[in-house]
Amino acid sequence: MAAVRPDHADVIVVGLGPGGEETAGRLADAGLEVVGVEERVVGGECAGAGCLPSRILARAAGLLAEGRRIPGHAGTAMVHPEWRQAARAVRAATGGPDAGPAADRLAGRGVRVLRGTGCLTGPDEVTVADADGAETVLRARRAVVLAVGGEPVVPPLPGLAATPYWTSREAMAAAEAPRSLLVLGAGPTGLEVGQAFSRFGTAVTVVEAAPRLLPAEEPEVHELLLKALTEDGLEVHTGVRAVAVGHTPGAGFTVDCDRGERLTAERLLVAVGRRTDLARLGAMALGVDPDASALPVDDRLRVVPPGGGRPGVWALGDATGKGSYAHVARHQADIVVRGVLGRGGPVAAYHAVPRVTFTDPQIGAVGLTEAGARAAGRAVRTGYADRARTARGGHGAGGEGFVKVVADVGAGALVGATTAGPCGAETLGALAVAVHARVPLEVLRQQMWAHPTDQEAVGEALRGVEW
Repeated sequence: MAAVRPDHADVIVVGLGPGGEETAGRLADAGLEVVGVEERVVGGECAGAGCLPSRILARAAGLLAEGRRIPGHAGTAMVHPEWRQAARAVRAATGGPDAGPAADRLAGRGVRVLRGTGCLTGPDEVTVADADGAETVLRARRAVVLAVGGEPVVPPLPGLAATPYWTSREAMAAAEAPRSLLVLGAGPTGLEVGQAFSRFGTAVTVVEAAPRLLPAEEPEVHELLLKALTEDGLEVHTGVRAVAVGHTPGAGFTVDCDRGERLTAERLLVAVGRRTDLARLGAMALGVDPDASALPVDDRLRVVPPGGGRPGVWALGDATGKGSYAHVARHQADIVVRGVLGRGGPVAAYHAVPRVTFTDPQIGAVGLTEAGARAAGRAVRTGYADRARTARGGHGAGGEGFVKVVADVGAGALVGATTAGPCGAETLGALAVAVHARVPLEVLRQQMWAHPTDQEAVGEALRGVEW
């Protein structure tokens, strides 16, 4: 029988992704004894198989695309993709589960890290099982913080579970680019990975059940990306639902669709979303339905408020259902740290969550879409600017994109915005501040936007709002 070791700490942080690392480090800085529990990569999915490696891969794929644009603009060029170079760069940046600056930072701040799977076995108790089956039972004196992040959702398609399908983890770790790749899901992960592999010579097919690419974003995004991805050679099927999956060693995958199509590819990437496994986390110990989509938290991220000498339970990140973004987790971490230390300050706010899809063109968005604002009962006016008609966008290849702003007439301020283009991610910044701070539209209209930059499209979109 495996040994069971008892242990204690002031604070137990389960999950050491961006939010968990921030929380554990700051509480240790405040003089508390902190134990962090991590099953996979210290620094989180973003560092190991998400944001960081995806950006490295997108950068490499972007260089290939730029090289192919040289003829007709700057001379002649022969571009020969080599996946192994990009794969080496990804491995060098991500390392192993204890590599990189995140683990070093925590150790330097006095956080004790336990490797293993953490499960709540009581309101103040976390049992950690390591790879050898040994268990450590941790008891918290002051707080338990749940920051476990999410896992890729695997749809219950007949035949899928028995196949060697990829999630983003396997895609980012690929030593070779496959001859062909079928992507289930046209969200950020599916499109970013699919476009990158396509630029390295893989024949990519994308299947999305919703009628649009990036279905949570503005419909104009779909039109722009469909054109760009098709020009890159991707085959895109929207409004098509996969109904069964098969795999034959040496032959690859087959995916049967609801319209009768049978699609084939060497590899299959499942990218239909992420979700926290509350049953595996032990949510029942808190009286939470393990089949719930997220942990119930108040505006200070408390699942169980402290009281009567009992430690409190806080949650942050994916487990709260407020957005699977590192910046959301870090925003929440600040609130959790203040709560554990008994300090006040602002509560959580989600009206201006920025989000970026690193396709080419990049898609940045913040706050509500036009449809979302109307569904919320707001009196809406919009403004739109075509990037290709601006001085910066008219310089040749790569000029397509747009800026769209969504204004609430009653509030006299923006409630949402979308920026699409080669620098869509960076163009979003000013609009994110405007939505967050509820800057009056008339004040924004008086702003001067530098010429010739993508910011000029922001000014044009603002002027287009009919008040």
